Amino acid sequence: MAHIVAASAERTIDAPADEVYRYLADTQLHSRFLPPPFYDFHVEESGVGVAGTLRYKIDFAGGVRELRMQVTEPEPGRTLVHTDTGDSGLVTTFTVTPHGEQALVNITSRFDGESGVAGFVERIIAPRRLHRVYGKELARLDAYAREQHAG
Repeated sequence: MAHIVAASAERTIDAPADEVYRYLADTQLHSRFLPPPFYDFHVEESGVGVAGTLRYKIDFAGGVRELRMQVTEPEPGRTLVHTDTGDSGLVTTFTVTPHGEQALVNITSRFDGESGVAGFVERIIAPRRLHRVYGKELARLDAYAREQHAG
C-alpha cells in the first residue's frame, strides 16, 4: 500500500504579494527560481497562471524523474497548483499571502510514496530534502524580488 508523502517550506518575500504571485505565475520566469535538483526545464504551453504546462527533470534520491506539470490557478492571485500528468501523484501548491508590504509564500508538495521499507525510508528522508530544496527556491525568489525593487 502506497503512502502519501508531504513536504513544505515557507518564507517571507520582500515584495508585495501581487508582485510575488506574478513572478510565480509566469511559467518562464518561475524556472529562474528552481534550484538543483531541478533541471532541463521547458515550457510546453506558456501562460501566466492558468493553462501552463511545464516539463522538467528532478534528480532526487538517487534517481532521475521527468515530470510534466499542468498549472492551474484555483484561487487567482493567491494559489497556483502544479499537478503531474504522469503517475507520481505529485501535486505542488504555491500559496501567496499578503504580509504587510511583503508576501508570505508557502510551497507544499504531496505525492504517492513507495510501500514497504523503501516507503518507510522515503517518508523520513524526502520531506527533509524537499524542505531544503524549497527553501533554496524561496531564497532565489526573494533575491529576485529584492533585485526588482533595487532597480
